[in-house]
Amino acid sequence: MATNITNGADNLIKALELAGVSKVFTLSGNHIMPVYNAIYDSKIELIHTRHEAAAVHMADAWARLTGEVGIALVTGGPGHANAVSALYTASMAESPVVLISGHAPLNQLGKGAFQEMAQADIAAPLTKASWTCQKVEDIASDTAKAIRIAKSGRPGPTHLSLPSDILESPAPLNALLPSSGDFLAEHKATNLDTLVVLSQLMASKKPLILVGPMMLSKSGRKRLLALEESLNIPVIGMESPRGIGDPSLGAFSEVLSQADCILLIGKKLDFTLKFGNSPSINPGCNFLQIDPEENEIERVKNAIGNRLQSSFICDSPTAIDKLIAAKSTKHLSLDNWFDEVNAAITYRPTSWKELAPREARLHPAQIFLPLQAVLDSHPDSILVSDGGEIGQWAQACLKAPNRILNGIAGSIGAGLPFALASRVAKPNVPIIAVMGDGTFGFHSAEIDTAVRYGLDFVLLVGNDARWNAEYQIQLKDYGKDRTIGCELLPSSYEKVCQAFGGHGELVTHSDQILPAVKRAIASKLPSCLNILIEGLPAPNIKRT
Repeated sequence: MATNITNGADNLIKALELAGVSKVFTLSGNHIMPVYNAIYDSKIELIHTRHEAAAVHMADAWARLTGEVGIALVTGGPGHANAVSALYTASMAESPVVLISGHAPLNQLGKGAFQEMAQADIAAPLTKASWTCQKVEDIASDTAKAIRIAKSGRPGPTHLSLPSDILESPAPLNALLPSSGDFLAEHKATNLDTLVVLSQLMASKKPLILVGPMMLSKSGRKRLLALEESLNIPVIGMESPRGIGDPSLGAFSEVLSQADCILLIGKKLDFTLKFGNSPSINPGCNFLQIDPEENEIERVKNAIGNRLQSSFICDSPTAIDKLIAAKSTKHLSLDNWFDEVNAAITYRPTSWKELAPREARLHPAQIFLPLQAVLDSHPDSILVSDGGEIGQWAQACLKAPNRILNGIAGSIGAGLPFALASRVAKPNVPIIAVMGDGTFGFHSAEIDTAVRYGLDFVLLVGNDARWNAEYQIQLKDYGKDRTIGCELLPSSYEKVCQAFGGHGELVTHSDQILPAVKRAIASKLPSCLNILIEGLPAPNIKRT
């Protein structure tokens, strides 16, 4: 029943509206019923999922595609616990997500309240900030704070728990709502000296600029291209758990080992760069670093010592814009180096295109190479890539204006939620989603969500009847006779999609791939193509 009394839940919705939030990804539950009641009369749309982690993954993909903060709303206790694991993927992807969780009433804490849990403590290691609202008049300002922190510096998830008694409490009539500026990202004072950075780059013969995940959206890549053109220095974005072995970067490792100066812009010197060690990186290579976090700079100083020649505090977009604006009149003559880096990154074995048509177990390249035409058919198309080895094959073979990956986290299972959120964010573009048969099991029920909301996409499941990434590790490290716990059934995943009301096909011949995808697109339904594949390791691309 509608009421004219404003309570905490009403102020939450007012704050979200002031922030410009149009979509909330959610799963219902006892503690957040006051929020559902408050949102009923607002313009905010609920996208109601089948699992709390899926709601966070959808908020993550929404944020990456739109540049807006992604909002996930779940209930307290086990609902919150289900959602928390997905925060790691968003954190490593540097995606601005706010997880809002219902919570046991404050006035019952310590008494054995229903689903009582230390929620803020549980979410804290995976977020930039995590706390529980303590009074009704703080709900709107806490919401603004959570959004602001998520967007500031190195973006990432935040968490806010809202106790049910605070949501239900009448809001003071004089309670102040946030201003529009309270939701904006904060920019730390920067000590960036672009002349120092440029002079050190100009003094090198084979420089590289490496950039972290937050700049790898469609708009971010345009800025990276502008930086590359401005400085005539190769700029490489990195967002894969395979790091320098990322198949989408071709034979990048071959040129990385030759670099004599590397500028890190928001890129962590972590396992993806072999911690800066040889032979992956020349021991004589020096580093420059621009990062929004002082502790990240300190970590790099401790790791490589005086090889870090200069370091500066600045967020990545600001740093890139300043470097473009301050470009030296002395343009680097690095055409040979520039061409060499580009040739390495774009290199793919010609043998992939020469594979003979085959039936039954297909080579992954035979699946993906024909689909580039689909992604090229629209300037805003989307590639979603999830899973272990199969996801790496997709990234090696396909490119798209928008790319949503499981990212540096190396987690799997988010592909279906990513595909749904992709359609919410971009209603009329081709969406090709790729995952393995193991990955399909994590969130297959979200096909129900897709059907309910009319969210169509084409999902390709590479079916090799095993957890292939783990199988490949066992095969390499222990031998074929000691593989265990990686077996799956060659299940009919296309029939699962059909059962939920989607379109499904089994594909067993390489010549059927593109026609099947075209039929799936024409169906305007969530679609699953179950493709029997060879269980090959991910490509390790080398020219030498």
